[in-house]
Amino acid sequence: MTTKKTLILLCLCLLVSVVGCQPQKKVEIPIQVKVVRVVSGQSLEVLGMGEQPNLISQVRLIGIDAPDLRQRPWGDNSKENLEALIAQQPVNLEFDIEVRDKIGRTLAYVWKDKILLNEQMIKDGHALYVPRSPNHKYDFQLERAQQWARLMGLGIWNPETPLRVSPAEFRRINR
Repeated sequence: MTTKKTLILLCLCLLVSVVGCQPQKKVEIPIQVKVVRVVSGQSLEVLGMGEQPNLISQVRLIGIDAPDLRQRPWGDNSKENLEALIAQQPVNLEFDIEVRDKIGRTLAYVWKDKILLNEQMIKDGHALYVPRSPNHKYDFQLERAQQWARLMGLGIWNPETPLRVSPAEFRRINR
C-alpha cells in the first residue's frame, strides 16, 4: 500500500472513531396528557405523567411569563386564552434539558394539534417571552412571537391598555 493510501485510511479510521464517540442527542418523545385545570396563563395541572397516571402533576410552560392573576385584566385574559387554546383536549408535553423548576413543577413545551402553545400565548400577547437557562430549544420562535405581538399591539402590548409592570416585577413587589 502506498503512503498516500495508508494516510487516507488512517484519517478515515480516526474520523470514524471520533464521530462514533460523540454523545448522541437523546430524542425525547412527547407524552400525551389530559389537562385537569388551567391554573394560570403559564401553568397547568395534568393527569397521565410518569408511573402514576392518576396523579395530578403541575406543569409550567417553558419560556413564558404570564401576568399574575392579580394583574387585572391581563392575568384573567391570559388564563382564559390558554383555556381556549387547550379547549378540554389532550395535549402533548415536550421536555428540554431541565425537567423541573425550583418548586418542583414539570417544565415543558405544550403542543396541541401541531401548535406550540407556549409560542401561541406569546404571539397572542398573553405572555412575555422569558428565556430560562438551560432550556433554549425554542427560544428563537418564542422571541419572534413576542416581536409579532408587540408590533401588532396585541394583549399586554395594546397601546390603549398596556401591561405596565412585568409579571416578575409584580410578584416581587406583591409578595
